[in-house]
This record gives sequence, C-alpha cells and structure tokens, in this order.
Amino acid sequence: MGNNTQNVTTGKPKITGAVFWAPLETKLPTSSSETLDPAFKALGYVSEDGVSNDNSPESETIKAWGGDTVISMQTQRPDTFKLKLIEAMNTDVLGIIYGKKNVTATEEGEVTIKATAEEMEAGCYVIDMILTGNRAKRIVIPNGVVSEVGTITYKDNEAVGYEITITDVPDKAGVYHYEYIAAANKEA
Repeated sequence: MGNNTQNVTTGKPKITGAVFWAPLETKLPTSSSETLDPAFKALGYVSEDGVSNDNSPESETIKAWGGDTVISMQTQRPDTFKLKLIEAMNTDVLGIIYGKKNVTATEEGEVTIKATAEEMEAGCYVIDMILTGNRAKRIVIPNGVVSEVGTITYKDNEAVGYEITITDVPDKAGVYHYEYIAAANKEA
C-alpha cells in the first residue's frame, strides 16, 4: 500500500462549537454527524492550543536476580483530555469549573459564583472537529470529570481562561472514550 498523504491531517474546531458537556446518562451520539441531545451545552471557545489527549499506558517491570527484565505489566492506562476554556463569562463553563449549583445568574445577567471544596460533577463530553479534507471527527467521553484546573490568570493582554484536565472513567463496556471519523467522501 505505501504512504498516503491523504491520511495526514490537522484538527480544527467546528464553527458551530467544538466542546460540549451534558449530565451523565444523557443519550450519546454514535457517529460523527448525529445531532447532539439537547442536554449538551456548548462550552464555547477553546484557546489556540486546542485539545490534547494523554492515553499512554504506565507499566512496572519485574527483574530477575542479576538484573534481567523478565516481565513488564501494565499498571494503569489513564485517559485524560486537556484544554483551556476561554469563555470566562459563559455560565455553562463556570458551572464546569465551580459546580452547576455554585453558579447563578440573574435575568439582568449578573453572575454569582461560590468557590467551594465540593467534588466536581462528572458528565458526558463531546469534542467535535474538522479534519483535513473537511471530514468530521467526534470524540465522545461517556463519563469524565474535571480532575484539575490550572492557575487562573487575570492580565490585560491575555484572555481569562480555565485550563482543565478531564479524566475519563470507563463506561459499562470498559471504554474510556469513543472516536468517530466521517467517510472521506462525506463532508462535515
């Protein structure tokens, strides 16, 4: 078969939104083009660094007397996604960071946030992107929780944002996340 430049790609966010959140047990899409359940809320713009996925196995080696490695066992395989949400006034984003019940907004648009030590709420995430050749790709995380929030910086020459790490938990089938890529002749 050989090399094929048509298999090389970049990933750009969909114009209609790229990162979405919904409560656990929301109906999940099973293709790159299926309409999302209305429970999914758009989390707005992501910083120019995009989204990164760490899915590298960690292992432990056992050595025999004399130093030879005799076995290597996988101890874990964490699946995490990192991104920076930069719509710092989006109440859905703030709900992800501080907890839905800790963010309220009046009809006039005034927002109140309560920073507490409560555990973060798990949910379903969808990440939509466009690959080279206008092919759609969708990543579906059935059960993810924000396990880390980076330092929040307020500067006059930088967008306020929330750098988050989403840690995935396997679903009933043992899957951490699903990926769907549209056929080459099907546009996004």
